[in-house]
Amino acid sequence: MKRARVADLLRREPGGVVEIDGWVKTARHAKEMSFIEVSDGSSVAGIQVIAEPDLANFEDEVRALRTGAALRVEGELIESPGKGQRVEVAARRVEQVGGVGDDYPLQKKRHTFEFLREIAHLRMRTNSLGAVMRVRNAASQAIHRFFQGEGFVELHTPVITASDAEGAGEMFRVTTLEGASADPDAAAADFFGRPAYLTVSGQLEAEIGAAALSRVYTFGPTFRAENSNTSRHLAEFWMIEPEVAFLDLDGNVALAEAFLKSVCGDLLEHCRDDMEFFALRVEKSAIDTLEHVIREPFERMTYTEAVKILEASGRDFEFPVQWGADLQSEHERFLTEEHVGRPLVVTDYPRGIKPFYMYLNDDERTVRAMDVLVPRVGEIIGGSQREHRLPILETRLQEQGLPESEYWWYLDLRRHGSVPHAGFGLGFERLVQFATGMANIRDVIPFPRTPGNAEF
Repeated sequence: MKRARVADLLRREPGGVVEIDGWVKTARHAKEMSFIEVSDGSSVAGIQVIAEPDLANFEDEVRALRTGAALRVEGELIESPGKGQRVEVAARRVEQVGGVGDDYPLQKKRHTFEFLREIAHLRMRTNSLGAVMRVRNAASQAIHRFFQGEGFVELHTPVITASDAEGAGEMFRVTTLEGASADPDAAAADFFGRPAYLTVSGQLEAEIGAAALSRVYTFGPTFRAENSNTSRHLAEFWMIEPEVAFLDLDGNVALAEAFLKSVCGDLLEHCRDDMEFFALRVEKSAIDTLEHVIREPFERMTYTEAVKILEASGRDFEFPVQWGADLQSEHERFLTEEHVGRPLVVTDYPRGIKPFYMYLNDDERTVRAMDVLVPRVGEIIGGSQREHRLPILETRLQEQGLPESEYWWYLDLRRHGSVPHAGFGLGFERLVQFATGMANIRDVIPFPRTPGNAEF
């Protein structure tokens, strides 16, 4: 007999014999029967199994079942007389596949997310983290559907690189040398014959792809050695980075808006039960926020306009507002939530706070950068039109103290068939956090990597 997923059974009409595998969420043993809720992780809701005394192992095994035990159940799918459920399983056979110890930590009560991070090997069995993982999976599929539907080619960029795409220097060194000998002067003896690092971005390699395939996207892990222990930062996270040849800043803004609307729509279509769970238990505006993103056209303003609005707001921000300083989360949320009341794209940032590869505007003070800001999170997408003019790119590298020798191939792209091109980066965990309303980014990735923590 083919085993059924719980999620599928909950949508079926009563009738027929079914077999399910899963774990006990709760077990209530009355005098005449046992009520066992079984979950296989396919949905927020489990399915109730009714076990009666005519089962051969009723007294010695079924009535001893506890939360966390693994089961295989065969029975008839019948209409449920109880409230809140359409169907249940009248058991013909209940087999305990795996028992559970007395110290099983996930009992029938609400646990803090801080506690659950300590038991990440078990936390996906909870309603909250199970729902997060299903939404994360659906978001991943939605991203691929969007780009594949738009004719993009997925490009697998390297995890190990010699280039610092952001120019910030917050990179993890990869070396086979021991101890203090792992310094730049000893690089010739290292595995790659030069200093190598875990990538912070696949963007530069994506530009290579766009220069040949027109439109590409990357979707992979990135790493940042930033000693930050906040609810918004991870040392290891996943990035989506499309890159398109012959595209300018306006086209890039349009692509980002269409992308976000598409992904939000997919999540509401394919994860409705999970999204309703988040709206009930985590963030009451979770569904409304996604619907708002889909429905409303994105506002647009320049960085200079944004600074003027913030200065005139009369707000006492924690971080002072002044032209030339980067916008902080509190500034971004004010602009989206209170000033425009919708998603917002801020463009044309000062050149001094942006990486070398961004296109220099004619005013020579600003670059064709863009940040997409959304309620509750602030920046969710960052991107730009790339600098395709060789002399200006060489100057920008010099400004930021980056040796041209390490970017020879990047400069070479500007010598041979250079074209205007643009792209953006989206932190996948930031997207999942935005969709679910989860407060801490460590709770939207299966195994968070943060300063001092590489467990599991």
